[in-house]
Amino acid sequence: MHLQNQLIRIPTGSNMPLLRAEWKRLEIDEHIVVTESDDGFVHLGVSAEMRDLMPEFDTIDLAAKLKLDGQNNNDDLLREIWLTLLNSPVLLDFPSAEELQSSVNIRRNIARNAARTLLNFHTSAIERPSEWSYSEDTGFVLVPGSSLIESLRKACQPEPGGQLYSFSCYRASEYVILLSIAEEARECHPELLRRLQKQWERKAIQSGRFHEVFMNELGTVEEPLPMHYYVPGDRVWFRNPDEPSEDATGYEGSWVEYLGGGLFSNFWKRDAPFTVLSKCIEIYHWRHSTFRDAQGEMQMDETKVEALVAETLADPEACAQVYERMHRMRDPLDVYAGGGCMDATRETPKFVTAAHCDIIQGLDEPLA
Repeated sequence: MHLQNQLIRIPTGSNMPLLRAEWKRLEIDEHIVVTESDDGFVHLGVSAEMRDLMPEFDTIDLAAKLKLDGQNNNDDLLREIWLTLLNSPVLLDFPSAEELQSSVNIRRNIARNAARTLLNFHTSAIERPSEWSYSEDTGFVLVPGSSLIESLRKACQPEPGGQLYSFSCYRASEYVILLSIAEEARECHPELLRRLQKQWERKAIQSGRFHEVFMNELGTVEEPLPMHYYVPGDRVWFRNPDEPSEDATGYEGSWVEYLGGGLFSNFWKRDAPFTVLSKCIEIYHWRHSTFRDAQGEMQMDETKVEALVAETLADPEACAQVYERMHRMRDPLDVYAGGGCMDATRETPKFVTAAHCDIIQGLDEPLA
């Protein structure tokens, strides 16, 4: 294998036995190629046979081709994460084997937590369990004595028949990612978990600052990732390319997490995850389902959206036409031309292990 096909790098001298033991446990070691070069790095990739199962870096059907059931089997989910991540179309540097393993663990956590999340969609409602309190200055913070991990789970993962709390899709994606980072920090970097706990006791980090502190973005509009290159645990944006309906707050696009197996999280109906097709059709029909409320504000009739989606999915010709229109790379922001809803980038958490954590520096200093 040529090094240009091995775009995951870790420094020479890294703890390769840690990774090799995991690959052997998962029975995927025969599909992984490791090359130690003279550039100071160990290069990781997948075999030519495995790359052939992901033509043009299309990972959506890989689980089906390998008969992996990542939705119900943790090891199958880990297999899909490793094989898609190690077929990266862009260079990814990890500072250690431990950091690469933690990145995979967080991706598993995100996929699992996103699949369990069930919420009410609302862009402005202020509603959380009793473990949380709210002010405009702090956002939602933890009530003293409340565990960050358990409070996040309670807010997002109700038991069957339990109360659902109101979220926007963007805030929901933040909670899923924060929970998943905190779970891994508990195992590999307890000080990071302590600092996250202290942070959310004082002030929530959200929106643009959350992106800056916690996330890396891969790809750009100018140099997009392959349209169907997804690794379980990616945070993904589907854009609404229709300017009029984008005026409805919360419908500028849709933030989801990739669950693996060609499925994306559905925070409002967790037993009905999206595919690329169903997501494209849903966003397309937003343009047909807006109305103005008594205050003149643009709103979305979700019942109408659902009915139109079902109607289109039942009509193969209409389905193909809508998919062709939407299944295109999106235009740049503020441009509404011939672009579709597919994004050029993916988002993934930053480093978390004690030796290389680049999240802590973005947190507020704890009070003495």
